[in-house]
Amino acid sequence: MTADRILNWSPAAIVFDCDGTLMDTERHWQDARIRAFREFGLKPPAGFAERAKGVHYTECGSLMARETGKPELTGAMTDSLLRHFMTLVAADPVTMPGAAALVRLAACHLPLAVASNCPLDVVESCLERASLLDRFDHIVVAGDALRPKPHPDVYAAAAELCGVRPQDALAVEDSVTGIESARRAGLRVLGVGPRPADGGQDRADLWVDALSDPGLVAWAHARIVEAEPRA
Repeated sequence: MTADRILNWSPAAIVFDCDGTLMDTERHWQDARIRAFREFGLKPPAGFAERAKGVHYTECGSLMARETGKPELTGAMTDSLLRHFMTLVAADPVTMPGAAALVRLAACHLPLAVASNCPLDVVESCLERASLLDRFDHIVVAGDALRPKPHPDVYAAAAELCGVRPQDALAVEDSVTGIESARRAGLRVLGVGPRPADGGQDRADLWVDALSDPGLVAWAHARIVEAEPRA
């Protein structure tokens, strides 16, 4: 990893992933997948959770149906997946360790955005419940005009909306799919959370176990907080 690309650098904007990065929702997606499989009398294939991490929910629904040999259930499984997820996250919106503190600190000095594969109403609802929505200048999600991660569209659009060049923005991600998206868009990448099983963390410039990591907090104070406050 090229940690110096982060540690010896000050970003002009930060773009965060939402699921598993800002919000502790990856477990909700996992539970939602299990419930959706169960709803149709199916079992998750071995290793499915890792393959599904960071994947757009419509693609995940298709993958669920395809890998269980039931492609005709793609639409129904996709709808079931999203329904179960929204129920779970509404009942238990929790931020990831250190996420709220970093967002609140950085928002005073830099433009911030979210780039997500989730539907807009899900992202906004999660952030609103966590009292973080108003800290972000822009929320960018995959849709008709923007292809989902690992395509670069959402990160490229987020950097543009923040008014900075992609190479001057930092992406914060927890999945290999998201890291690939940010890389393709030209952003530097901070990876966070459990290391991917396939070693994909090497695609990030720096990896930390949590956004509360003492070294990362020190970097934020040195490279973000000491910058000029936003008007």
